[in-house]
Amino acid sequence: MSGADFLLELRSEEIPARMQAAARAELEKLFRAQMAAAGLTVGELSVWSTPRRLALIAKDLPLATAAVSEELKGPRSSAPPQALEGFLRKTGLTQDQLEDRDGVYFAVINKPGRDTKAVLAEAIPGIIRAFAWPKSMRWGKASTSSESLRWVRPLSGIVALLGDESVECEIGGVASGQITRGHRFHSEGDIHISNAAEYAAKLREAYVIVDHVERQNIVRDGAAKVAADAGLTLVEDEGLVIENAGLTEWPVPLLGRFDDEFLAVPPEVIQLTARVNQKYFVVNDAAGKLANGFVCTNNIAATDGGKEIVAGNQKVLAARLSDARFFWEVDQKKPLAVHAEKLGNITFHEKLGSVADKVARVAKLAEYIAANGFVPNCDPEAAKQAALLSKADLVTEMVGEFPELQGVMGGYYARAEGQADAVANAVRDHYKPIGQADDVPTAPVTIAVSLADKLDTLCAFFLINEKPTGSKDPFALRRAGIAIVQLITINGLRMPISRVALEACFGVLGTIYRNEFEEKVEDVLGIAKHMDHPDNVLNLLNLAFPKNSPSANSGAAPVVIQRDRENAVKLVEIYSFLMDRLKVQQREAGVKHDLLDAVFSLVSTDDIVVLLARVKALQAFMATDDGANLLAGYKRAANILKQAGEVADAPSASAPTPADAALNAALEAAEPAAHAAVEGERFTDAMAALASLRAPIDAFFDGVMVNDPDVAVRAYRLGLLDRFKRAVHGVADFSKIEG
Repeated sequence: MSGADFLLELRSEEIPARMQAAARAELEKLFRAQMAAAGLTVGELSVWSTPRRLALIAKDLPLATAAVSEELKGPRSSAPPQALEGFLRKTGLTQDQLEDRDGVYFAVINKPGRDTKAVLAEAIPGIIRAFAWPKSMRWGKASTSSESLRWVRPLSGIVALLGDESVECEIGGVASGQITRGHRFHSEGDIHISNAAEYAAKLREAYVIVDHVERQNIVRDGAAKVAADAGLTLVEDEGLVIENAGLTEWPVPLLGRFDDEFLAVPPEVIQLTARVNQKYFVVNDAAGKLANGFVCTNNIAATDGGKEIVAGNQKVLAARLSDARFFWEVDQKKPLAVHAEKLGNITFHEKLGSVADKVARVAKLAEYIAANGFVPNCDPEAAKQAALLSKADLVTEMVGEFPELQGVMGGYYARAEGQADAVANAVRDHYKPIGQADDVPTAPVTIAVSLADKLDTLCAFFLINEKPTGSKDPFALRRAGIAIVQLITINGLRMPISRVALEACFGVLGTIYRNEFEEKVEDVLGIAKHMDHPDNVLNLLNLAFPKNSPSANSGAAPVVIQRDRENAVKLVEIYSFLMDRLKVQQREAGVKHDLLDAVFSLVSTDDIVVLLARVKALQAFMATDDGANLLAGYKRAANILKQAGEVADAPSASAPTPADAALNAALEAAEPAAHAAVEGERFTDAMAALASLRAPIDAFFDGVMVNDPDVAVRAYRLGLLDRFKRAVHGVADFSKIEG
């Protein structure tokens, strides 16, 4: 069937740049859905946007829909009359038009093909009415009715052409036609569009570039060129490229300047002032430092080359930068510690106290992490000081204006008031990493504060039952969990995470119960008693209550009340949550889930570095022939043992055959070697010890019958297999490994 190109342009007042990408996707989705419902196949499709229009071109759209035949099954011929009447109403047929097939009525409805123009004439109003804008409006006299048309801005024109013919339709008083408008300032009068092929070219003549991608290229390349022509380098900002392209129909990048004195303000402030308030790019000098220049994107090809436009933009930016400099100077009149006093007036969460409460908890936890050597070379006092100042910039004028600069401004203010570089840097970077692609801090003090901040958040919200559920994670706890894992793994921190999480819980419970001392003692005992790693309980209790501390001698009975049990369960949930985040991170890094389970399900340590070293060694081993064959031998042994039931230790009598003796000798050597290697955290050596069992277990299965008629021989061999299984489990749970 021959086809024709279809053009649809929906013209309106300015469409916000931030809405244009979603609007293009929405237009394509709705058009395809309407065409599919009508039985029309849509091929190549182009969707464009400018500030004043959405445009769609469908290539080679069929001129008519195909005829179709639809068959509907109805009631039995013996059914009550009401059933038949309902079926006839549904199909629009009469009883004599139905087919009776073995006592069941069928309706065969033949739908003839339809002219595509007619389909489009119905579809266009449907698309417009169904369009989902983040925000929309009604206008004119009709806006008094809730049934009136809604659009992002007042809809002013519709162009609808199939081939060279107009598709006639009307909605909200706007009728379709072949007339559009060009650039608001560079074009006057109507522009007649004959067909889709000439649409983009005719608008270009009217100073409108309809292809948003082309405009983005002009903005990006043009901004870089005007900067380079002045010996400067554009600071790349793809989001700003897209935004400027969405604000202009004829983009013209221009270079402007501002006074050198403003460079005394931090560069991040200048860039945000230019970007957020004015949509300007900033530039660097030859040394890579921020220069006193900016690039604005004009929507007019000015006759004077843009001199007056640049002058106007320079005045506007100067006023903005003056405000920023004022904030910078006013904020420094008070030290951060004084600013921090206002944090008590900001609620962190109604159940978790103020931001000042959180800061106090984070400071104590950061000091604890440093003092216990969990972050090597970290000064506990510096960690505590950095944490105490970490949120102070939240109440400064600058962060009030630019919330994106929280942390960054705190770092500048800390350095300006003479704080040590390690402290200033920690204040600046303690929010990192914010996402998986973000830089992970490596400076000791920053690591301690960042860990403390995120652990406090995680533990706090778990303790008040605000943990993530399904797709809901309002407090970004999954992100915090991943960040904790990244800080530990990338920096190789030898940290028992459950022990540190318990300390974080102490701080949170102190806020929740407002330091009710005896209750806190009971909470500690309850949490420790119910931890899922009993090996750590004694260490945790000794840490929380040293033998000679007042709390140890307070006489508080270790009575586990219901609240204690609940808090203990929450600590286990926190640990499990972090392990799940670790598994997610490792799976995304290419580690198979079964290898993670093989280590995580067996190992009692909560030292993440050790866990991952073990997983890495197991992954390398399983990639070898020895690993694959040993797994096969393990699964065979496990199946035999499962069928045999309870197995006694292998008797000390002589081995029945050389194959038995060889496996026994191999186990005698491999078991202690693997155990010693695991204890020494030499996991590659532990895998090598397991590899030494590969040949003996293969020879064993090839040379003997395990279920020997002789009861003593059978018991001996089952005992060997049980020892083999236990030897393997000393390194990893091979039952979890697929293959």
